[in-house]
Amino acid sequence: MPTHTTATTAPTEPVTHTVLDDTPVGPLTLVAHGDALSGLYMTDQRHRPPQETFGTPADPDEPPFAATIAQLRAYFRGELTTFDLPLALHGTPFQRRVWAALCTIPYGETLSYGQLAERLGNPTASRAVGLANGRNPIGIIVPCHRVVGANGSLTGYGGGLDRKRRLLAFECTADGLFPPEAWA
Repeated sequence: MPTHTTATTAPTEPVTHTVLDDTPVGPLTLVAHGDALSGLYMTDQRHRPPQETFGTPADPDEPPFAATIAQLRAYFRGELTTFDLPLALHGTPFQRRVWAALCTIPYGETLSYGQLAERLGNPTASRAVGLANGRNPIGIIVPCHRVVGANGSLTGYGGGLDRKRRLLAFECTADGLFPPEAWA
């Protein structure tokens, strides 16, 4: 089970961002509130907040960016299956429950929206689970790509279905879709 840490941030903590350009799924914008990661956004992501809300540019060697980048690189090399980072998940209580449940879906496995709703104790809430899933502010690390339709079909993904397909294929193959030399 993932060992994510959820941080609570005060409104006075600075908002900063950096961009990791060289990933197999394109550039990733990382956003932090203080020393906790609060966003990971892909190019052209649905529900991506406006750039001006990402705060000031920060050095990628600063917390929490250095640890996030190191873990993302290890993930894309196939060396890491769970992330352990300080997270600041900003959303409604229901959204935060859904996002916490996403973190329990093991690497290389999928659940349907209905199965996730059942895990949350509300089997009729699959549509609400889907809406919360779509608003996940920390893609990949909070693995919303592991949620599929009831029949196993790929339905919706903020980063686009092509990225979802590639992430799932990567997690389900022994040799990995993203070659280690791309991350040397």
